[in-house]
Amino acid sequence: MVTRPLEKADYDYIVRVIDQWWEGPTTALAHPIFFYELGRLARVVEWEDGQLVGFLLGFVADSYRGGSPSADGANARIGFVHLVGIHPDFRRRGVAGTLYKAFEDASRDAGCVGLKAITTHGNEGSVRFHLAQGFTVTTVEDYAGPGRARIVFEKML
Repeated sequence: MVTRPLEKADYDYIVRVIDQWWEGPTTALAHPIFFYELGRLARVVEWEDGQLVGFLLGFVADSYRGGSPSADGANARIGFVHLVGIHPDFRRRGVAGTLYKAFEDASRDAGCVGLKAITTHGNEGSVRFHLAQGFTVTTVEDYAGPGRARIVFEKML
């Protein structure tokens, strides 16, 4: 596997296949802002034959109000994982772990103190994956507004 920064051709491919990979309408989550304005740390994985088999859209954020992995670090820089997609035929082959490792390294190089991601309740696969990657898992009530709890993953670097 080869991991490299996201390029425009990769983004164009991702928005064509994401709904198939996620088995439902997800294209809106791959908003162009995650390529053009926030895409410096976004990564893709190519298989041995050059086929793009995974992507991670993430960015550096100045987290605040206790939203960073260091609760006392208001305005701490974090690497935020927004969206990950793995080609269905390449799941459980280490692609996601490879993407997360590359993103973690890039986030550390960018001066981040930690990583963060979120998911909705019921996404047990995501919870298991993040725990295996060394993240803490916390349910935060009202994270996304009243009555909209989210599972928050955090990892110190």
